[in-house]
Amino acid sequence: MTAHPTNTFNNIPLSVLDLAPITEGSDATASFKESVELAQHVEKWGFNRFWLAEHHNMPGIASSATSVLIGHIAGNTKHIRVGAGGVMLPNHATLVIAEQFGTLESLFPGRIDLGLGRAPGSDQATAYALRRTLNMGPEDFPMQVNELQDYFSEEPVSRVRAVPGQGLSIPIWLLGSSDFSARLAAQKGLPFSFASHFAPAYTIPALQLYRDRFQPSDVMQRPYAMVGVNVIAAETDEKAQYLASSHRMQFLNLRRGEQKKLQPPIDNIDEIWSPMEKAAVEESLDPRTTIVGSPDTVKKGLIAFQEATGADEMIISSQIYHLEDRLRSYEIVAELMDK
Repeated sequence: MTAHPTNTFNNIPLSVLDLAPITEGSDATASFKESVELAQHVEKWGFNRFWLAEHHNMPGIASSATSVLIGHIAGNTKHIRVGAGGVMLPNHATLVIAEQFGTLESLFPGRIDLGLGRAPGSDQATAYALRRTLNMGPEDFPMQVNELQDYFSEEPVSRVRAVPGQGLSIPIWLLGSSDFSARLAAQKGLPFSFASHFAPAYTIPALQLYRDRFQPSDVMQRPYAMVGVNVIAAETDEKAQYLASSHRMQFLNLRRGEQKKLQPPIDNIDEIWSPMEKAAVEESLDPRTTIVGSPDTVKKGLIAFQEATGADEMIISSQIYHLEDRLRSYEIVAELMDK
């Protein structure tokens, strides 16, 4: 394939994490159309990769059938890398994931990433519905990663072959929001992506652990760490704060156990949450990893976080209600690249 240059910010690539949001008054069909438009938009602006996350039983997130949606996005773009950020491996038979991503890599050679997580991507009742015939849990995650690597190898140990899948070079990433996957990624010499966009307090310790314990492998000779960042950018700080109310309400509803679609922005979120709820949401949406504001504010925030973490790449999530505002937010970030 022809290599396509990736624009950089502070000398590192920027990527996109799309949760395929279903907005209030809309549906999954519209969400998928918006995801395609977003992917095409960020591809033109030089973002490195476009990842989709596996979530279940969430009315506001449409990316439950992650592999299917990855194929849809890859088929409607030209060269941007497309992948899972991530597939929750204990929810699946490992062979099925090997075959699905072997199929995707065969359809879109050199463009597919496979990020793996060990959480259910939902509540415990949904996890049971997903796993009740698999007998798998988070404790089986390292074994499943080994199985997956074997299915992709040229000469697998297993008598069962992943067709397609065997012999394909599909980058495997480990994703985490604690130190477990940091340790495993270091042990196996794999790239690591940390969910700092919703677990900010553990970011630096997990990255330090990953780097300190990293063992070179056939995949990589040195550690490669990507961090998640929420960015809501607009022409002014005031407008960005207004747009960010949708994202804050999403976290507030999760805390309340309320299943809702992504809500339209509101003028004064202080009218709907208690001081305790506000403190809890702001703990998850730390301003270091949830950067809201004008181009200057966003630039300063991104530089500060990249320098604090030493990240090799940053992946940006922008939970913004209106598509045009979401597209503009990523456009603002792109305009900061290579400056």
